[in-house]
Amino acid sequence: MEMGMRMRIGLLVNPVAGMGGSVGLKGTDGLVEEALKLGARPIACYRARSCMEELVRVDVDAEMEIITCGGDMGEKVLTELRDEHAHRVDYRVVYTPQEDGTTTGTGTVTWTTREDTKRACEIFMGDGIDLLLFCGGDGTARDIFGVVGREVPILGIPAGVKMHSAVFAITPRCAARIVKQFCEGGTELRDVEIMDTDEEAYRRNELRIKVFGYARAPYVPSLIQQGKSLFQSVSEDRAKEEIARFACEFMGPDELYIMGAGTTIHKIAEMQHMGADKTLLGVDAVRGGKVVGKDLNERELLRLIASSRDRGERIRIMVSPIGAQGFIFGRGNQQISAAVIKEVGIENVIVVATPQKLSETPFLLVDTGDEELDKKLCGYITVVCGYRMAQRKEVRRG
Repeated sequence: MEMGMRMRIGLLVNPVAGMGGSVGLKGTDGLVEEALKLGARPIACYRARSCMEELVRVDVDAEMEIITCGGDMGEKVLTELRDEHAHRVDYRVVYTPQEDGTTTGTGTVTWTTREDTKRACEIFMGDGIDLLLFCGGDGTARDIFGVVGREVPILGIPAGVKMHSAVFAITPRCAARIVKQFCEGGTELRDVEIMDTDEEAYRRNELRIKVFGYARAPYVPSLIQQGKSLFQSVSEDRAKEEIARFACEFMGPDELYIMGAGTTIHKIAEMQHMGADKTLLGVDAVRGGKVVGKDLNERELLRLIASSRDRGERIRIMVSPIGAQGFIFGRGNQQISAAVIKEVGIENVIVVATPQKLSETPFLLVDTGDEELDKKLCGYITVVCGYRMAQRKEVRRG
């Protein structure tokens, strides 16, 4: 790309993306109404605004025009920013979804559909965009890829429950920095996997991930997440057993443990003879070797924490990094929200991971949506990686 060119960026926000995370639905596809009843809050517009605020704050050495959709699909965020940065936000609305929304405690949620996403992408393509920046999760990425294929590079602002595709920036602000480098001609394009999880199977604690194709995306190694990896080998199984054996020693009988998803933590449950009760992909609560709360959402976790505190119990959170991405908070366990972590205290967070997973993960990542909390979580932590064994690992945010 030539310096000084006017870059045309398509911005698409999926307003309902990620709403199922904090309420434990493991996805929002077809479950928006249920998520709202459980107290879910819209997060996609907030995540998109965080990205765009960073983008208008930094100097971009190239002219940039933003093509977007009406209402919560992009226009709302950009209108707010234009009022604050009038000379720095240049955009056009080329598609408006049919108005259909629900009022919540934090405003009105626009119910858009996959057809809205696909139609917007078709119009973007006809407008000759150079990059499609979207805010959502794996389902949104899949719908977009189904229209644009490899013709236009795409980049994801992470806002979904499931984000296994390698098209997502680590955080919204990282996405802004990638866009800046892209507009200035400072990024290469790479083939990245577009992946999605079968949500129905996911809700049954079955992890079925499928690769739907390879999109093109701007690549900045330190700012974009790696694709999901599943580690399964004899040595991995042995390491999980060693971690579980050690956990059986240090988990006190009068302590409440909020236990995240993953096979390493599930192995701990198996060794404590509660494997059949512990969900593989949900967040559960354990006390004295028994599951006292299964597949909990954020609201249920906060209630349980309050009652446990009244009992004088110590409360801990146990999590394991997600695949090769390295996230300990913010991917696949949004039920353990910023509010939950603050109530428990970061000093009571225990991270477990096998040596192989740690060797293939340069550093751990957090993206709770609360920047101040993310800063406090950063630094070097001790990760349990075997029987009475641990490694020091750096935690970063975008």
